[in-house]
Amino acid sequence: MSKKLSPTHHVTYDHQQGDWKVLHGGADRAAARFDNKQEAVEAAREISRNQGTELKIHNRDGKIAQSDSHGHDPFPPKG
Repeated sequence: MSKKLSPTHHVTYDHQQGDWKVLHGGADRAAARFDNKQEAVEAAREISRNQGTELKIHNRDGKIAQSDSHGHDPFPPKG
């Protein structure tokens, strides 16, 4: 049975590996890994823009610090 991926990407810290990773929501494996958070965020923004997903940027403790919408905004502004 295959997993359904959500329309999100996440930047998270991997405590076991000691690096930052970019994950597609619901995926088991990282799409990319980086030594520092800034590089991971830059790459994740590019991926998220290209795929039109929400981007969730987490702190080391796992809490979401920032969220960017690149196509699937759950709360779009009223126009």
